Amino acid sequence: MTRIKFPSAYTILFLLTMVMAALTWVIPAGQYQMEKNEALGRLVPLVGSYHPVDANPQGVVEVLMAPVQGFYDPASYVARAADVALFVLVIGGFLAVVTRTGAIDAGINGSMARLKGREKWMIPLLMGLFALGGTVYGMAEETIPFYALLIPVMIAAGYDTVVGVAIIMIGAGIGCLGSTINPFATVIASNAAEINFMDGFGLRLAILVLGWLACVFYVMRYAEKVKRDPSRSVVAHQREANERHFLHGKQQQAPELTPTRKLILTIFALTFGVMMWGVSAGGWWMAELSALFIGASILVGLVGRLSETELTGSFIDGARELLGVALIIAIARGLVVVMDNGNITHTILHYAEELLAGMHQIAFINAIYGIEAVMSLIVPSSSGLAVLSMPILAPLADFSGIGRELVVTAFQSASGLPNLVMPTSGIVMGGLAIGRVSYAAWLKFIGPLLGILTLMIMAMLSLGVLMGS
Repeated sequence: MTRIKFPSAYTILFLLTMVMAALTWVIPAGQYQMEKNEALGRLVPLVGSYHPVDANPQGVVEVLMAPVQGFYDPASYVARAADVALFVLVIGGFLAVVTRTGAIDAGINGSMARLKGREKWMIPLLMGLFALGGTVYGMAEETIPFYALLIPVMIAAGYDTVVGVAIIMIGAGIGCLGSTINPFATVIASNAAEINFMDGFGLRLAILVLGWLACVFYVMRYAEKVKRDPSRSVVAHQREANERHFLHGKQQQAPELTPTRKLILTIFALTFGVMMWGVSAGGWWMAELSALFIGASILVGLVGRLSETELTGSFIDGARELLGVALIIAIARGLVVVMDNGNITHTILHYAEELLAGMHQIAFINAIYGIEAVMSLIVPSSSGLAVLSMPILAPLADFSGIGRELVVTAFQSASGLPNLVMPTSGIVMGGLAIGRVSYAAWLKFIGPLLGILTLMIMAMLSLGVLMGS
């Protein structure tokens, strides 16, 4: 009997692009009139201005061109896929150069020796740090370098690759889902809704803390289960292959943690520290971050006394390992291109506007959450979704008699979903590709947690309505 195999990330994304292209032949084309919002410095939809436009159905040629257009289109809501993909390749090169010096293997073995019997406490600590990055500045693309660093540590501790992926993806994801002052989600959405971004802070903080506790408990419980019985891992069939891939077969011959390797690890940590500062305070993005890691690669090579051939060869080999991740990011962006070019993105938003009319307050706010969750599939960028949806949906709260800050909270809770599971997110699919975790295995692992988080968020939003009435 032939076992049906779940398709790869590339196939899933391409099939979704084809589905969206087919919808451009069915869903009426339309657009809102756009006006300049001076506070945001961007064009936003004008309430009540939706109107039909000429259809532009997407065919085979447009589907094939979509990833290419998404790769370099400067009109995108977010950084071009080319910028993110280049950053991924540079990260791969940087990690390979550091690995070539033996510093990472020495550091991993040293850490495991010091944490013997207490490895599980790394989970809440690291998830807390990633959640902090998510809630403060929407940490997403910046998480990519950490996968190759953290997963070997988790495997050496007796866990599996899913635990390493979960710490990073769920940690940063719950931070984004519980964004408190994230300028790329909460602040932009609040400005678009014409309210102060501190309005609703208490409810968002409660969602963040409760969500973090739920996620930490969930991941720690799974990690302990896998450590006791490796066969219960959702990637148990890959255990030996993953150990060979991530640990390089060197568990038995751990390199010595020499002063030179300690210096390299210090440079390694400082590079990520500079990255955090650059994104949150320095206004850096993909180009500056790529330059940072190129410079750090050269510095590590010099400190580690690598020859020119060793340095460049390692860098190229590392970039080659993450080439598939870069392609996933481009294909994911292509889906958004098809939606926009087919003139159906605004139509779907208009349907949502009509659906919400006349709803009861609690039903209204939970419907907002559901609509924003669906829209986050169409527009994976939190800032892009805020600019597109808040000028339309926030004023509807006035008619329902609830505060606009609840609409912003519903938006940012929903816009955090792509960072956890959405197959249209290059960050999700890229992280899974680095961790060698299939999308089917990830769904099996995270499915129950998604249900828990959804019920928790809906309960908190409903409580917010009751407290405000």
